[in-house]
Amino acid sequence: MPEELNPFKIMQQQLEETADMMHLDSEAIAILKEPMQSVTVNIPVKMRDGKTKTFTGFRVLYNNARGPGKGGIRFHPEESIDTVKALAAWMTWKCSLANIPYGGAKGGVICDTKAMNEEELENLSRGYIRAVGKFIGPDIDVPAPDVYTTPQIMAWMMDEYSKMAGKNCFGVITGKPVEMWGSEGRGDATAMGGMYVLREAAKAQGLNLKNATVAIQGFGNAGNFAFQLSKKLFGCNVVAVSDSAGGVYNKQGLDYDKCIEAKQKTGSVQGYAKADKITNEELLELGVDVLIPAAIENQVTGSNADRINTKILLELANGPVTPQADKILAEKKILDLPDFLVNSGGVIVSYFEWVQNIGGYYWTADDVYKRLDTIMTRSFKDVVETQKAYAKKGAMNARTAAYVIAVDRVMKAMKYRGWY
Repeated sequence: MPEELNPFKIMQQQLEETADMMHLDSEAIAILKEPMQSVTVNIPVKMRDGKTKTFTGFRVLYNNARGPGKGGIRFHPEESIDTVKALAAWMTWKCSLANIPYGGAKGGVICDTKAMNEEELENLSRGYIRAVGKFIGPDIDVPAPDVYTTPQIMAWMMDEYSKMAGKNCFGVITGKPVEMWGSEGRGDATAMGGMYVLREAAKAQGLNLKNATVAIQGFGNAGNFAFQLSKKLFGCNVVAVSDSAGGVYNKQGLDYDKCIEAKQKTGSVQGYAKADKITNEELLELGVDVLIPAAIENQVTGSNADRINTKILLELANGPVTPQADKILAEKKILDLPDFLVNSGGVIVSYFEWVQNIGGYYWTADDVYKRLDTIMTRSFKDVVETQKAYAKKGAMNARTAAYVIAVDRVMKAMKYRGWY
């Protein structure tokens, strides 16, 4: 039977396996298996040629038992409702695991930002907010940037919502420029949170991170900062990195500034001169101490998991490892740290931004990083303690332990609210 790669069905499978292990109430699971609200909108946009093009957008509120929805907006040519539903569900578990007062949500628009100019992007961004405006709000559902969306796009969206509301609503959206009351420390928050988890995992594994070899799939925001921070904080040796066109590998290590220069000059890190060109698939199979998938979903699957050769797999991307791969990695004794633990730094600092917007009192970057470190470290330790608690029933991987914590908190909130 071919492996299931639909992200929403993968999430449902993970949830069902967790529910079976926890012996959860079937009524609660029926609620948690589907989003509470899914909205599809059509967005007419005047293009540079004078013609109007209609774009399809989505906003999914998965569960709000623990607080307002929270989740990014993706602009991607292959966006789909199932991907958005899966990401909204994972946001639910992510916020719950971090124990911040949010539920999960996600949004997206099917578009190719690389083929659009700034005016078209602004018109699309404002049109999206007009279309979904009645479904979002500081106390309802708080969007943020995601794939191919930026702080500038968040600023346009905040401005459009404020016009609709007739007042400034800075707290309606996070990931804004600092000059528009975004938070210090938001830009590298996803990678920084992942580094705190890596630090704790390395301690638990007895791995010295100084000169530890690292391969990073993806050179977007998360992968870019992971490259910088792993070297700056721990002295790691990044030996491979890739983008959508492919990757480069040098066992002696790569220079970050030269990777940036190659990307700017040639459009890809493959323009890096003193390194071997490799594919994204080959990067995943390198023998390294730490492997960081920081690109897209379904990268480590049942077909290649047996060739993964790392001590720690740090999931900075959303959904990079499939359920079949999970089982193989566990058999290989690879510590696979799940996405909704590792990459939760972004939503945690978004939460900080929302709190600052509501209170009108703003923190320094050091304040943000200290608070982020506290939450990420606590979440990692919660996962380890849950694994220990279930040890008598058999080995439990980190993803299942994270699910147990997150689902239990959401389920209890629904129970107290009388939803089942």
